Amino acid sequence: MDLTEGTDKEKKDRAKKMMLWFGIASLIMGFAGWTSAYIVSSSRKDWLKDFEIPTAFLYSTLIIIISSGTYILAKKAIKSNNSSLGTKWLFITLLLGIAFILIQFSGFSQLISQGYYFTGPTSNITMSYIFLIAAVHIVHVIAGLISLLVVLYNNLANKYSDKNMLGVELGATFWHFLDLLWVYLILFFYFFK
Repeated sequence: MDLTEGTDKEKKDRAKKMMLWFGIASLIMGFAGWTSAYIVSSSRKDWLKDFEIPTAFLYSTLIIIISSGTYILAKKAIKSNNSSLGTKWLFITLLLGIAFILIQFSGFSQLISQGYYFTGPTSNITMSYIFLIAAVHIVHVIAGLISLLVVLYNNLANKYSDKNMLGVELGATFWHFLDLLWVYLILFFYFFK
């Protein structure tokens, strides 16, 4: 199909999807740059190789994976024109997203209690990368939560149906991307020391 074909609504919908994918591509490039810098820096003499990933980061990984599942259930419910069930699943996804962030901060506390800091005289380049990459991911999860709140609000206002799912689809795509990105990052930190 030619991208210039279709109704104005179809064209706008395609443009919104394309903008989301451009945003996701730029995020991928940003995180690829940081993880590449992490790999290059790992050859430094002061690089830590014996640190433990905080258990809170592992728990938060489970939470964000579950939240992707609840977003899928919300999307299915809304597509089946069951708005109230969709609202419940969206609300659960929101709570899980908030829990993810809180548990991430617990992970930062675990790092600090081990004597690792982001910056300062007792900081280390390895931990600075971990703090930076995890914190930037949290910022994007906050953006995902804002997007989720918009989807939740629009669902409560009955703006979605089986024929009008664009907002839900865009929100879900971004949320699933954030989920996959964190899974990649935790595996990266776990296996590449």
